[in-house]
This record gives sequence, C-alpha cells and structure tokens, in this order.
Amino acid sequence: MSGTAGNGKERRAPVPRKGSPSPRLDEGEFKRRFLIQFQDRAFDPLAVELDRIASAAWDAYDHHRKSPETKKAGLGYADPDYDLSVDWIAARQAIEDAQRRHDDPSAPARILMISGSARSEHTCPGEMSKFYRLVAIAREVIERRGHVEVEVLQLDRLASEYGRHIHPCKACFSTSPALCHWPCSCYPNHSLGQAQDWMNEIYPMWVAAHGVMIVSPVNWYQVSSPIKLMMDRLVCADGGNPDPTLTKGKDAALAKKIEMEGWHYPRHLAGRLFSVIVHGDVEGAENVRRSLSDWMKYMQLTPAGPLAELDRYIGYWKEYAVSHEELDADTAIHDEVRNAAQTLLEAVFAKRAGKLVTAGADLQEPRQK
Repeated sequence: MSGTAGNGKERRAPVPRKGSPSPRLDEGEFKRRFLIQFQDRAFDPLAVELDRIASAAWDAYDHHRKSPETKKAGLGYADPDYDLSVDWIAARQAIEDAQRRHDDPSAPARILMISGSARSEHTCPGEMSKFYRLVAIAREVIERRGHVEVEVLQLDRLASEYGRHIHPCKACFSTSPALCHWPCSCYPNHSLGQAQDWMNEIYPMWVAAHGVMIVSPVNWYQVSSPIKLMMDRLVCADGGNPDPTLTKGKDAALAKKIEMEGWHYPRHLAGRLFSVIVHGDVEGAENVRRSLSDWMKYMQLTPAGPLAELDRYIGYWKEYAVSHEELDADTAIHDEVRNAAQTLLEAVFAKRAGKLVTAGADLQEPRQK
C-alpha cells in the first residue's frame, strides 16, 4: 500500500487516541484478587508464605514487568540490540521449525484437526461432545492413507485442563498491523498474571499443517467461544509483523508511522487447504460454516473442495439428552464427514505433488486493506 495520498503528498501518521479510564488496581485490591486462587484449606498453613508471594506479585505488577526475561534480538532483526522476550523468541523458533517441516517435500503430509466444542465428560457436562466423535470418524479416514501425520487440537481442554488458557486478542491490529506481532507478543504478560497462554503451542500446529479441518458446533448462531478465541488470536497470521524490534515492542505511534509508509500485509498461513464441518440443533449451521470458510479464505487458505465444507443438523428440535443417540442414527452424516476428510486429503496430496491448481493464487490483490 502507498504511504502517500492521491495528490502525491506524504500522509502524516495519526496520533494514537487516548482517554479511556485506567484499569490499574491499588495494592489492597490487587492482593485480594491474587489470593482468591488459594481458597482451598490446604493453603491455610501457608498464609505467611502466600502473603510474601502476593507482595512479590504486587511488585511485578506495580513495575509493569510484562517480560522479566529478555535477550538481545541479534542478527536478522531491524534492531539487533533490542531486548526481546525469551518467551517470544521461543515461540518464534517453534514457528520457524514448523515452517521447515511444512516445506520439506519428503516429510509426511500433515493434517490439523480441530475439535471446537467446549464440552467433555471431564468437566461439568459429564459427557463427551459429538464433535470429538466426528473428528474420530474423519481421523480414521485420513490415517488409513499412510505417509500422513494427524494432529488433533481439542479445544475442550480450555474448560477441563489445568493451566490451559487462550487469552483474548487485544486488537493491536486495529491500531496498526505493524503493532500486531507474528507470533503474538501480547502474552505472556507476567505482571498481569496472564501466563500459560496456549496460542504459542497452537501457532506452530497451523504453520506445520498442509490441511486444516475445523469441526465446530453452533453456539447462539456463532462458533464456540474456544474457536472464537483462537480465531481472534490468529489475526497476527494475516498481515502481522514478524519483527517486534521494528516497532520497539509496542510503540503505537511508531507502528502507525511504519504502516503509513507502506505495509505489505504478509499472509503467514497462505496456501494451506481447509475443510469445515458444522452442526447445530435448531438454527445457524449454514451461517457458522460460511463464517469459518470466509475467515480462512480471507487469510488466503484454500477450500479443499465442495464436499469438504459441510453444515448439518443433528437432533433437529429434539431433546438435548438424546443428541448422541441422534448422531448414532444419522449414518449419512458419518459418511459425509468421511467424504470431507477424503476430499481434504486428496487435495493436500495433489497440491504437494504439484497437481492442484488454484486459479488466481498468484494474482496480487489491489486492496490489501
């Protein structure tokens, strides 16, 4: 994109807007919130130690130590002397390793399967999700092929597994794409206790994959909340900045200036193939399927084929209690899921063999944003 207006004059970078109320806590409220997580009676004998830990946590919070461990960026970055978070460096290395696996023509094809329901028998619902079962059906088809590796991402673990979090996107991209780092550098934020963010493990799963299959429920006419969290945090894959030293970390004014000078919106997941399977019980399945498909196409992923995109109703207007029995009886959807998996698999192998042509893939879009 050009950094000049139609009259040829250089455009001035806007000043970041300020004025919303501060979320900062005083020491008393901070410690109250910090200690809430230690309500179990097993912690009672440790009251003195916990008070000392709370004081240490307050010090980190009060001094804004988001990334307490850093190292020099080194060669290959705009500012080699900039102190980068070691957490971010590790995440970047994992992505680079995943990209090498993706690009290796001798390596097995890789399929990422994402089960998007938050339900499992390991937490309050007391029953597995239908999506786990649909993923299992698709996985059997894919693994039967040979020379293929399947990775399953079960997003229900956000609700059932200790220490699993996907923190919300802060929308840095809307300030400037240069401020949205690839991978995301917003987390972990140790001063705010925003640690154990799962996305640093999820990013390499997407990067390594040749094909992605998302299996999603309809939750209130939308994708599930775990899928939406993941989607929002993948914004950095669609035009995000791979060099945080370019913006001196999170310097919003500098990021705006860089964008106004011209930003090329790198699509870090472009060319991967996808399949989408959505089911609901009342309404919204078609809209959710279209939403997921449009999202991935916007990131320049490629639909594997018509049979790879599926929206259906299971137990339409029936009691929720019998939904698994309804899935048992609907053998047609089992076969449709198998067809979707087979379509994705065929497209992946055809593309890796140079036999799949995506018309228009090499054309430059006139509007990047």
